[in-house]
Amino acid sequence: MTYTHEAPGQGQERHRTRIFLAGGSGTVSRPASHLPMMGWGQALDLFLTDDVEVVNCARGRASSKSFRERGRLQWILDAMAPGDYLVVAWGQIDWKPDPGLHTEPFEDFIEHLRAYVTGARERGGHPILMIPFERRRIDRHGNVSRFLGDYPVAMRQLAQEEFVPLVDMYGQSLQWWEELGPEDTKHVFTYLRPGEPLLPVVQDADNVHVRPEGAIEVARFTARALLTQQVIPAHWVKDLDRRTFSYEEMGWLDDATFQHRTKSRVTPARDL
Repeated sequence: MTYTHEAPGQGQERHRTRIFLAGGSGTVSRPASHLPMMGWGQALDLFLTDDVEVVNCARGRASSKSFRERGRLQWILDAMAPGDYLVVAWGQIDWKPDPGLHTEPFEDFIEHLRAYVTGARERGGHPILMIPFERRRIDRHGNVSRFLGDYPVAMRQLAQEEFVPLVDMYGQSLQWWEELGPEDTKHVFTYLRPGEPLLPVVQDADNVHVRPEGAIEVARFTARALLTQQVIPAHWVKDLDRRTFSYEEMGWLDDATFQHRTKSRVTPARDL
């Protein structure tokens, strides 16, 4: 699907287009106290120009259901303007048995996703579905387990039904993890290295969340996919072949900003 990007008419104030991100802990912008864990959403700016603003609303330990029921989707929809984008990245935690989080892939998971798609479209926005990356579960032969089960299948199904652009990070991650193998994937996921502090949020070995090396590549793949599918215009994208980034560029938040965004980006959900 191709979207058009019309310039505002003469005399109109130019609106800086925003890309809102709705997702869980793999997407969220982390505070510096969580180093070296990093969400891919905080790296997306590295590959986009100043023509577009990334508004990362992702929340750790959230599912498609809890994010919506706690008013986080409503906050996004209230803030969206015509022409804005909403990237919806769910499926990594919807499997959890917690009744506040759990959804069934071909039942309420799809229905929650449909609310994101419909809500964005009703406001003149452009919804995008993104299947998150798979966990690091690799056997000694280099085979990656399909831990996320039917959630990627369900999201692909909805994308086809609703004619929504799809970023298949899941399929790409299976290929990446198999190519890297059991040892080299530790450089992508949050395995602490000598000299890195052991913080309460970061264990010495984490097979779910990624380091900067992983977050940057997920963000790069996402920007490239949006460009290739002509979802966003070419002049919004930059540095897709750049390989070196400083920590100062990577957008870790201070704790106060992180807490403020977590608590403030909520509007009581309506009509669930």
